[in-house]
Amino acid sequence: MLNTSPSGTLPDTVTELFPTLGFPTALAPMQDVTGLPFMNLVAEYGPPDLFFTEYFRVHSSARIDPFILSSITENNSGKPVFAQLIGEDLEHIARFALELQKYPLAGIDLNLGCPAPRVYRKNVGGGLLRNPARINEVLKVLRDTCQCPLTVKTRIGFEDTTNFSEVLDIFAANQIELLSLHARTVRGGYRSAPQYEFVNQAVRRLDCPVLLNGEVNTPSSAIKLVRETGAAGVMIGRSAIRNPWIFRQIRQLQNGQEMFHPTLMDVYLYVEALYLALSREGIPEEKQVARLKKFLNFVGLSVDQDGCFLHDMRRAKTRLQLNNICQKYLVKQGKAKELMSVTPYQGLVARPSSEGSSCQG
Repeated sequence: MLNTSPSGTLPDTVTELFPTLGFPTALAPMQDVTGLPFMNLVAEYGPPDLFFTEYFRVHSSARIDPFILSSITENNSGKPVFAQLIGEDLEHIARFALELQKYPLAGIDLNLGCPAPRVYRKNVGGGLLRNPARINEVLKVLRDTCQCPLTVKTRIGFEDTTNFSEVLDIFAANQIELLSLHARTVRGGYRSAPQYEFVNQAVRRLDCPVLLNGEVNTPSSAIKLVRETGAAGVMIGRSAIRNPWIFRQIRQLQNGQEMFHPTLMDVYLYVEALYLALSREGIPEEKQVARLKKFLNFVGLSVDQDGCFLHDMRRAKTRLQLNNICQKYLVKQGKAKELMSVTPYQGLVARPSSEGSSCQG
């Protein structure tokens, strides 16, 4: 199914892809997470209005990654998919943009927000926020190259917000058609408090829609933040791993419907579906389990408030061990009918090296 405008061609504007009722939602691009298998799985639970691919790495020897491309060409959700690029080589940014527009994408998205040190040290992703002049050069090339919507995913600054106003002016000058704004700095990672006042500033300064990103943990918080900041909609990342029903729940609340509330049995079935979706032929079981555990670090934030599931899950090596742990915390002793916590439990974090838990041993 083509992931484009209803006419089946490249869309002229981003807003024609928005829902007719309520505000748009988007699944945030997360490297090594939001590939085709996860996109298709999320779509089964209630898709967002917009998808963004993992980033295509752009440099002189880079070629279009076929696995990432499949997120556009084989996505069965029927929803539009934007192709995200990361890089600063002007010649090859143009090459990638031209090549990708041969496929049924919704637009080209420039990554200016990746906070991974191995990325920003190369002065790409979030690293480019230290160099507004280069951002302007990259966007000019993309503006001249793109016959489809040009969008940007960014943060509010690198170490601080000194360049924020200048970067907004660059976005306006290059007539980007959608801004997804994570309300933290690059160096703030995922732990600092989001500064949503910068989302409101972007909304007031730009003519294009702005999607709010960062710490959108629940359906009700999504609606509250949109109302408070004036954002056009929300982009959700890690909370969609923890709660793949979140886009469906947001839509239900917007429409005045009763919100679906998953049970722990629903979570167990989701984990099983995740394992199957992420499995690849020829990959050893221990590596498949290790990959699933990266996702379960987020799922576990809503399983038990003491973090015992997280503690035990992180020590599993085989699928059988992991399944036994999931049954213990999600199915057995009457747990199957218990409701999953819509809000992540306080005091738990998804990173194993930083996990605070009352469980020992």
